[in-house]
Amino acid sequence: MNLKEKILEFMKEEAYKPLTLNELLQELEVEWVMKKELLKILNELENEGKIIFTRAQRYGIPEKMNLVIGTLDGNQKGFAFLRPDNKELKDIFISPVDMNGAMHGDRVIVRPMKVTEEVKSPEGKVIRIIERANTFVIGTFQKSKHFGFVVPDDKRIAFDIFIPKEDFNNAKSNDKVTAKIIEWPDKRKNPEGKIVDIIGDIEDTKTHIEAVLIAKKVRQVFPEDVIKEAKKVSGEEIHEQEYKRRRDLRNLPIITIDGSDAKDLDDAVYVEKLNENEYKLGVHIADVTHYVKEDRKLDKEALKRATSIYLSDRVIPMLPKELSNGACSLNPNEDKLALSVEMIINKEGKVTDYEIFESIIKSHYRMVYSDVSDMLENNDEELCKKYEPILEMLKYMEELSLILRNKRYERGSIDFDFPESKILTDENGKAIDVIKYERRVSNKIIEEFMLVCNETVAEHYYWMNMPFVYRIHEDPEDEKMYEFSKFIHNLGYTLKGGQDVHPRELQKLLEKIKGKKEESLINTMMLRSLKKAIYSSESSPHFGLAATYYCHFTSPIRRYPDLQIHRIIKGQLKGKFKEDDLNKLFERTAVVAEQSSKMERLADEVERDTNKIKIAEYMSDKINEEYEGVISGVTSFGIFVELENTVEGLVHISNMVDDYYIYDEEKKELFGQGSRKVFKIGDAVKIRVSKVSIARAEIDFELI
Repeated sequence: MNLKEKILEFMKEEAYKPLTLNELLQELEVEWVMKKELLKILNELENEGKIIFTRAQRYGIPEKMNLVIGTLDGNQKGFAFLRPDNKELKDIFISPVDMNGAMHGDRVIVRPMKVTEEVKSPEGKVIRIIERANTFVIGTFQKSKHFGFVVPDDKRIAFDIFIPKEDFNNAKSNDKVTAKIIEWPDKRKNPEGKIVDIIGDIEDTKTHIEAVLIAKKVRQVFPEDVIKEAKKVSGEEIHEQEYKRRRDLRNLPIITIDGSDAKDLDDAVYVEKLNENEYKLGVHIADVTHYVKEDRKLDKEALKRATSIYLSDRVIPMLPKELSNGACSLNPNEDKLALSVEMIINKEGKVTDYEIFESIIKSHYRMVYSDVSDMLENNDEELCKKYEPILEMLKYMEELSLILRNKRYERGSIDFDFPESKILTDENGKAIDVIKYERRVSNKIIEEFMLVCNETVAEHYYWMNMPFVYRIHEDPEDEKMYEFSKFIHNLGYTLKGGQDVHPRELQKLLEKIKGKKEESLINTMMLRSLKKAIYSSESSPHFGLAATYYCHFTSPIRRYPDLQIHRIIKGQLKGKFKEDDLNKLFERTAVVAEQSSKMERLADEVERDTNKIKIAEYMSDKINEEYEGVISGVTSFGIFVELENTVEGLVHISNMVDDYYIYDEEKKELFGQGSRKVFKIGDAVKIRVSKVSIARAEIDFELI
């Protein structure tokens, strides 16, 4: 145990009371010559918020001193909630006067105040700021003659940033800018900053997209040394040795099925019907690890990104395009290195046998979802003739995917069918249409094949007791399930099992509400009641899929966990792991899981925020146009209406002038006090587009 760990362990002992530096030296039996070293460690621990140095010049542990450490979640009105590091503690309300110069996102130490009957939730006061979150702030610059202000885009930052005239740096009013904070706020004044970057004019949609990417610290450009390495490895021919040692599957009619605009093709499939009772399914995944070696520049950059981010008009890839669209992509009629999983699946959908191995393949056809669906759903004559050599295989694929889907349904896998938006853009990236993303038969085929492959791989390596990166989805919290159960009871539905619900019961509920007015509402409330799936180095069931073992193996071009899993598989196949290697690998998988979960959340936020901006751009020239829609959400401040093409806007309660409307939180309804008119989710309404703000990504409707 090192000195830092020894200090913490000693301070956490029940009998420990705050001590001075000299007293600590004596109690820890540390020599006086180590005083400087001890002071350095204590300062580190204090900066990390693990210990407190009191006014009486003594060192103590926060939790023993009635102090709570956590992160502030701010509000534009100036107050905040402390989200404690210790998840067992309740959130603490911090009033504006008790913020003491802290801002949204800061890690702080808070002293809780006494909870009275009048104040039900705990309140507290910030006594120390451990780490500042907002050294740079993105916002809109407002200029006057002698000074200016930056109004933050993030509404949770309650202060405008004061900018002295000498720090304008050529920024003009209504420029979107990045400001560096040089003085923090206190009770009497706003934070002060200087303009360090002009992103663009707020009238330009690209400015707002760029602002989101900068605010989320998205790595948009690859460093030169990473590009150089990518060009070098992607330019190498496949070595003769690889042809000799890998299984050669180039004669099999393996195909890829993807969207028409996809360029990073990392999975290919093949199906053969062996007899009336069995199918052979081959899932062949690009061997990215052949090109991206662990701990080299390419790999380190890939781990930092951990995922590709898909915007409406472009992709911000995890790997440079030389690899993602070139050497690694399973482009047609090219020899490609792959990691393959061949499974024998019976007519009940059970995998009776399987094999995982390195291969060399050649994709015979680059198929797109719409063409495959048109052949299988509509028997499109022209397409059927064009792809006659693989038509029978496509029909076997459909048969097998239905078998797998039914088996998954039987065990209780939850299948949310939310309509997704697809934003179409012109050559300049301007949004020209928003349509529903079609989830047709071909999409479902690939979905089922990837799911069964991921489960097979995860279970195999679980029983091998290998270090691994699993995809887990924990059971929902009892309290959230109780609230959800209570909510659907008001709509006439019940859940077997109550708080200890099995996913099968949730799937049955989704089937019951299919096509009904309340479908969207219950779907949304159910999703909010469930936890988010994450990556983990420890195996745990996937609640949503009702799967005991699950991982992500099938997309190593765009997801780092898949890449890490490929390394583990190849290392195991070659028998190269010794005990020391496995110990290091256990540590590595934990790091990969944590980083990948974090970056996945960030990518989801970026995709959601930028899509909202692009949808607002599309609707900006539709002012005064009228549409029919369905109420998709009801709140105390108005109703959200979703149009047929998935565009959603708000009818604010201040614009519902025909009556005084009251919000019923339990029923999620607005009802008119005089007219008794009720607005609830699922109701059809007619609206007019009244206002659109691209800057705020907001669309306002009014009822007709």
